[in-house]
This record gives sequence, structure tokens and C-alpha cells, in this order.
Amino acid sequence: MPETPYAPARIRSLPSWLLGRAAARGHRLVAEALAEEGMRMMHHAVLSAVGELGPVSQAELGRSVGIDPKDMVAVVNDLQADGLVTRTPDPKDRRKNAVEISAAGRRRLRRTEELGDRANDELTAGLTPAEREQLMALLARVVEPGAEPKGEPETD
Repeated sequence: MPETPYAPARIRSLPSWLLGRAAARGHRLVAEALAEEGMRMMHHAVLSAVGELGPVSQAELGRSVGIDPKDMVAVVNDLQADGLVTRTPDPKDRRKNAVEISAAGRRRLRRTEELGDRANDELTAGLTPAEREQLMALLARVVEPGAEPKGEPETD
């Protein structure tokens, strides 16, 4: 079965179709890379967010990464069982849990970030460094229309 399903020429010329195919390929490459470390994408996203935001309440963590609270409990349980995060009563509100990355979690996060970088390098291997930078800038504008381009001064 072909990696990319058949689509009529008109559809293949649409930015939405091309973005979807690129996203699917990127998702597959990153998922395969993270699997080398025994990590799923959602778990990596949560571990990365805990590393950046933590200690953070479990509820806030779920809102930050857009994960349903029931799913967040399962992901944090998995990460805690693997020794990658700790979950303790939040000192600001004992009714809530504060999630913090462990030393083992930081080591795993470094490895998974390297794997993710490698997968993204593979995704954009056909581009020059300048084209990759341009692609990133254009995609950022597609994702957030009207946002000020990074690195460019504001105009009056």
C-alpha cells in the first residue's frame, strides 16, 4: 500500500492537502524516533511541558498542552511509573497535585529531544538551511495568521 494515498491532481495542489501529508509524515518520523526510547508522542509532549513549566499542577498541565483531564491522569501515571516525573501535593493548594520532572526525566527528555531533532532533520532533508528557515517562518504564519514575524522589526 502506498505511503501517500491517491488524490486527484486538483487536491494534490491544495496547501491544505500538502500540509496534511507533510504533517502525517512528520508525525510518523517523530513517533518512530521516540519509540526508540520507549516514548509515545503524547508522553513526550507532557514530559517536555513539565520540564519547561514545572512544578506545575496536573490540571494546569492538562490545560497547557490541551489534554483531557482523564487522559492526563493516565499519561502522568505512566511517566511517574517510569520514574520520569514526581507527583506531590501542591504546596499552594493541597487538593491539587504538583508534577515535577525528575533527574531521570531530564535525561530521557534530552535523549528524546535529540531523536525528535533527528526526525525533523529527516523530514526537511530535501531543503537547504535557508529553505528550512523560510519554511518554518511561513508555517508559523499559517498557524498564527497576523502574528508578527520573528526576527523582523515592526513597521509603523
